[in-house]
Parts: sequence; C-alpha cells; structure tokens
Amino acid sequence: MTDSQIRYGAEVAEALRAGRPVVALESTIVSHGLPRPDNLRVAREIEAAVRAEGAVPATIGMVEGVLVVGLDDAQVTRLATSDGVAKLSVRDLAVAAATGADGATTVAATSAVAASAGIRVFATGGLGGVHREAAQTFDESADLTTLSRTPIAVVCAGVKSILDVGATLERLETLGVAVVGYRSRRFPGFFVTDGGFDLDWSVDSPEQAAAVLAARAAHGVQPGALIVANPLPADEQLDPALHDRTLADGLARLAAQGVTGKAVTPFLLAHFHSATEGASLAVNVRIILRNAALAARIAVAAAR
Repeated sequence: MTDSQIRYGAEVAEALRAGRPVVALESTIVSHGLPRPDNLRVAREIEAAVRAEGAVPATIGMVEGVLVVGLDDAQVTRLATSDGVAKLSVRDLAVAAATGADGATTVAATSAVAASAGIRVFATGGLGGVHREAAQTFDESADLTTLSRTPIAVVCAGVKSILDVGATLERLETLGVAVVGYRSRRFPGFFVTDGGFDLDWSVDSPEQAAAVLAARAAHGVQPGALIVANPLPADEQLDPALHDRTLADGLARLAAQGVTGKAVTPFLLAHFHSATEGASLAVNVRIILRNAALAARIAVAAAR
C-alpha cells in the first residue's frame, strides 16, 4: 500500500516551522502549461523569482503516488520531462496516490494542499473559470469552488481570456471569493492587461494585501480565497489586436474539431503559441515571473 501522507521538502519544512515566508507554486505549468524544454527552465526561474524577494518556493506535485510540498530539482525535472504525468485536481489526489501516479497539481489542488500545509500565498499564471459554452455544457473549473473554501491568497493575471471572463467574475462573487486588483480597478485578461471588467476593490502594496489576509483571519468569517489580480503593464502584454484574432480563430478550430472538457485549455494555449509565433509564450512567462515575485513580497509582508 502507498504511504499517502503529504511529504515536505526539507527547506519548506524548516521554513514553515520557523514561520518564514513560503510561496506555493503549481506544477501543471511545468508538465502541461508550457512546451518542452522551456517548461523546466521556466520552473527554475519561477522558484528563483520567489527566492529573490526573500521567500521560500514550495512547488507542489506528486511523484510515484507521494504528494510533495516543496519538490526538489530532480522531482521537478521528472514532472517536466516525463510522459504520462496526470493533471490532478482536488478530486484526483487520493486516486492518484493510491495508484502510484506521477501528477501535476492544478490551481485547485495546489491551493487546497498549500492551505492545509499552512502556506498562505500562492502564485500562478491565470485561474480557471467558466467556459464560454457553460450554459450548455456546465463546464466550469474546479478552481472556483475550491477557492470558495480555501483560505489562501492567489496572485494571478486574472483568468485566461479563452474563458468567459464576465461569467467567471459573477461565479466568484456568488461563491464569496474576494477579488482585488493590484494597483488597478480593472480585471486583467491574462495575455492582455485589461480583461474588460471593473473591480470593486484594489490594493496598492504587498503590505496592504497582507493586511487583508490578517483582517480575514481575525474576523474568522470568510473561509475562501483572496484573489490578487496582477495585470501586466500595457507595454508587456500581447498585442490586443493579435490576441483577438488568435482567440477567434482558436475558438473556431475548437468547434470544428470537437475539442471539449480538459482538452480545451491546452488546445487553445497551443494554438496561441503557434499562431503568435511564440509571442504568447513569452507573455505567459512574464506573467508567472511577475506573479511569483509579487506573491513573495506579499508572503514576506504577511510573515512580519
């Protein structure tokens, strides 16, 4: 029988014992979100960005059925270079552990595992959300419901523009998930700075974001996540006209080829990479590195 206890990397375990700032990182960006060999290089750069701001990175994933908080470099390399790595949401963790799988954790799974480990801040690229045909398919990411009951700050660049951004914001409101813009009252659109929707709240510094976390903990009322939406500077975004053309073409190809479910996001992201001749990949990397750095600054402020 597999030992299904969560294991901790030595550095992460020591940081948590000492109350030092720790930032959770997902592993699906390593195994499913970026093409090889860029994925392994970027995974290391993300961890370096967290360290540069004074926090300890805790990349979360599963190796041979063992759920690890703080994968070492060999384990990250395994998930980045192996075929057949499972994409694990919260519901998949126990089954994957019992079957000895290698798996990469999604936003939902990473958030849940990190919060259970006592990690208060998580950096990712973009959230999952409500899919564009959800009225017919009921296709909605488990990220949303998981975040409604998981007390963690998630630094992201909004939700991927391939989703229904407005419907996703409505669902987050219904689920009681707080959303604040970082130095912006507009919700970012992942590849583009402005996703087209206003936000009620913003924070202007890592310290202010940390103060929100402290107030939530003191109140003991809201069980869910705080989403810190961190838009790309306008001069670093994907050209909006190119973005809109690529998205329209990708959605048309999606329908023509009958791609559905979990395959939708990888299909459209691969289309963006191909159609923009790699420009979307460069933007994606900028997003996660900026979010990792901001998350680390928030974690440092929260640990003071």
